[in-house]
Amino acid sequence: MRSITKTLVGAAAIGLVLSGCAGDSSDGEGQTLRVAYKKADPVLEALMQNTKEQFESENDGITVELTPIEGNDEDYATKLALSQRSPDTAPDVFVEDSFKLRADVDAGYVLQLDDYLADWEDWDTFNETAKQAGLGDDGSTYAVPLETDTRVIWYNQNVLGDAGIEMPWQPETWDDLLSMARTVKAANPEVVPFSMYAGTMQSFYELLYGTEDGTLYDEDDQKWVTGSQGFTDSLAFLKTIYDEELAVTPAEALDPNIWQKIVGEMLPQDQMGATVEGSYAPQFWQEGADYEWPEYSEVMATAPFPTQNGQEPGAVSMSGGWTLAVGAGTENPDLAVDFVKTAMDYENSLAYTVDASKIAVRTDVAEAPEYQDMNPFAAEVTEVLDVSNYRPATADFAEIDTAVLTATQEVVAGGKSPEEAAKTYDETLTKIVGEENVIEK
Repeated sequence: MRSITKTLVGAAAIGLVLSGCAGDSSDGEGQTLRVAYKKADPVLEALMQNTKEQFESENDGITVELTPIEGNDEDYATKLALSQRSPDTAPDVFVEDSFKLRADVDAGYVLQLDDYLADWEDWDTFNETAKQAGLGDDGSTYAVPLETDTRVIWYNQNVLGDAGIEMPWQPETWDDLLSMARTVKAANPEVVPFSMYAGTMQSFYELLYGTEDGTLYDEDDQKWVTGSQGFTDSLAFLKTIYDEELAVTPAEALDPNIWQKIVGEMLPQDQMGATVEGSYAPQFWQEGADYEWPEYSEVMATAPFPTQNGQEPGAVSMSGGWTLAVGAGTENPDLAVDFVKTAMDYENSLAYTVDASKIAVRTDVAEAPEYQDMNPFAAEVTEVLDVSNYRPATADFAEIDTAVLTATQEVVAGGKSPEEAAKTYDETLTKIVGEENVIEK
């Protein structure tokens, strides 16, 4: 495997340039291909540099202009949106947050890729769940997944073992989760048995999508769901673990930085039984990380998050991640799509995924020895991708997600009952999308 990180070492730094394309020849000769991405880390930078070198060497007369954009996720989204408003500044290819994709599709910024991917043999190697990240409201593909993640239960075997719980532990229902937490609390009241944040991805959605009618959005009817029993049940589960003091305190749960205490102190110091966290958790503990913990692979273990009553598919996860998209106004779509295909070929995808410690979006990458050896839990956290879900990130989803977060936090803080919070959510949702766009389940 060639190392894309090594490629970066000898590459010249590329500044943020949002100037117009040079040349407009239909066959690509003399064309400049502008590629925008978030200047986030050396691994993504290396992927872009490596792909540029490959692409230019394979396409005579083509220049790839890399335009890294500095800032956090919101800064990147804002600057990218500004550049897309004019053909003089719009990128031909850009890294797109799956959370923002549908809004950009609605705005007319993204090229539909179905026809361009139809004859790409590699497309069949992409995980079917991961492909959901690139779908628009119309079911067409608008982006190729670059990376993804999953959520599982990370549990401390010392804590659960001391409480007499048999290893390996695998809950099959929500009741099994509560049973474990109550057993740990009875064995050692000083230990926090089970943590679920007061947010959405590692908390509420993990629960909701594991209920019988669990979804925010009905894809078939293209409408948002109200009156969901699963919504209320999910809030009730959170209320139970906080009311029974099975989790951190409500005040701690509402602290956006509580994850640092959990992964940096409580789990390494045997002060917590289990938490729901992303597949990226080993990055916190590996050598050189902020919370380096040499023993993490012996102490920690994972379990898929169960569905409410053990119904099919038995487990559930939530996923997010980044994609590669092509600008709707590109003068040479074939060339732009070819750049995406080059960036996501087997060798580039393998190198990027391993170096960045991400979940593989290609099934052949997931089977590679280099990936399997990436960390001790790589195979386990990848398996749940098959039962994972992506948020329905429509143009108005950010506002809807805030309404869900509010409902969750109100229940955790004790301000409202699950029924009251669910009712308020339904009312807020209807105001956001309109009565004609909701359906009662």
